Amino acid sequence: MKVLVVEDEPAIAAAVKQGLQEAGMNVELTGDGIRALEMGLNGAYGLIVLDIMLPGLDGMQVCQKLREAKVTTPILMMTARDSLDDKVKGLDLGADDYLPKPFEFPELIARARALTRRDRLHKSRVIRVHDLEIDTGAHRVKRAEQEITLTAREYALLELLAANEGKVLTRDVIQERVWEGFELYSNTVDAFIKMLRKKVDAPFDIKLIQTVHGTGYTMRSPIRDS
Repeated sequence: MKVLVVEDEPAIAAAVKQGLQEAGMNVELTGDGIRALEMGLNGAYGLIVLDIMLPGLDGMQVCQKLREAKVTTPILMMTARDSLDDKVKGLDLGADDYLPKPFEFPELIARARALTRRDRLHKSRVIRVHDLEIDTGAHRVKRAEQEITLTAREYALLELLAANEGKVLTRDVIQERVWEGFELYSNTVDAFIKMLRKKVDAPFDIKLIQTVHGTGYTMRSPIRDS
């Protein structure tokens, strides 16, 4: 799992990164709020560990802007502030949990794992985009009540697009989420999109999978051929 740690105190940042890496997590680090927002919007993270006191934008602002952009990545707020008002504000803005400093690393790891488990369970649901229906628990796909058979990789790609309806996903993000960072041929993502379109879009008048030239792909509904 890839984790974004946002912490501007170098000693704390290094310690948190080391602790999460020892727990088997892939950690990216920044100490700037503006950079954290950019990474959170464009990266494929399983968890964001977010300090409140940051340069650029504070953690509360980063959290709020991510949620306004419909980024659903679990957020664990990590801060020296431990008043009830601060906790309530953070949770109201969309944080999933709150860990005051100082803390013991086993608690950080336990909370991180609990949030990612909860996120996976929450995502075991039915996703609907127009007449497309994806049962994420059974990995079954229907469009206009017609069953569609997909390979495991095609299914993962379709679920990613549908779960981020309206959001443009770059090829790098798709590669990270669907192929888990494995090196691919330069046109692999494009080739899988083409195969997916044949099954999901070609038989229907309304095309759901859209190309954003120079950037990547998105799923939008409804868009009819002219």
